[in-house]
Amino acid sequence: MAGGQERVLRRRIKSVQSTKKITRAMELIAASRIVKAQQRVAAARPYSEQITEVIRNLASAGAGAGQPLLTPREDVRTVGYIVVSADRGLAGGYNSGVIRATETAIKADLAAGRQYALITCGKKAQTYFRFRGYEIKAAFTGFSEKPSYENAREVADAVVGRFEAGEIDQVELVYTQFLSAASQRVVMRRFMPLEPGALTEAAATGPQADYEFEPSPDEILERLLPRYVEARVFAAMLDAAASEHAARQRAMKSATDNAEELTKTLSVEANKVRQAGITTEIMDVVGGAEALRQ
Repeated sequence: MAGGQERVLRRRIKSVQSTKKITRAMELIAASRIVKAQQRVAAARPYSEQITEVIRNLASAGAGAGQPLLTPREDVRTVGYIVVSADRGLAGGYNSGVIRATETAIKADLAAGRQYALITCGKKAQTYFRFRGYEIKAAFTGFSEKPSYENAREVADAVVGRFEAGEIDQVELVYTQFLSAASQRVVMRRFMPLEPGALTEAAATGPQADYEFEPSPDEILERLLPRYVEARVFAAMLDAAASEHAARQRAMKSATDNAEELTKTLSVEANKVRQAGITTEIMDVVGGAEALRQ
């Protein structure tokens, strides 16, 4: 009996050790990708800042009156949600954070008599909402770990078209903001209409340049606003990608540590079973020897 228990424990130890090798490898891969993801976030920041500065200057020149992307709707009947999640799991609570925040907001909208429109990025959000019967207007997958600007453009086009057509009155962007390798947070930010106050804030102190625009500021703003929207989506995707790698690295490290601890526990248990078996065999031998003497 003891021999059978020991074999079972040894098999479990071997299985846990194999799992530990996998989680350790995934931990190292995720850790290496965090650095690259951070570099991509930093590389995209100058473009985002510059286009924001140009739009600020255009807004200060009086442009933007009547622009659909800058004009709040008086009656918000449908709220759109761009949910940025991952294509894969094994990332701790990374996916559940954005999904839970979105679902809570949708339930609040429905309770207030508003409709919703879901645009999902990543298989995890798509699978979750589809399985629970939510209607998904558009779904994008296959790029969560390394998004490109073209991916952001596709998502932006899908949302801007619906917003300008009046299908959606307000859009919220839900993603995980990367603060550091050890800290990320889920944020939900107004995406459309763009808030004029955020565009007209002074970018820096000190003397400001006086620009002359050709063609008119309104025409330039009309062409730049879609690029600004794309830049915001791309920045959110890059933040989310870095957050995904960081969350997966922490989850795999925790799994590796748990596997190591479980291996120690099982080894102790296996040794106890083996020692109990040896003790039983010794007692049988001693008992047999005593019986022969008699």
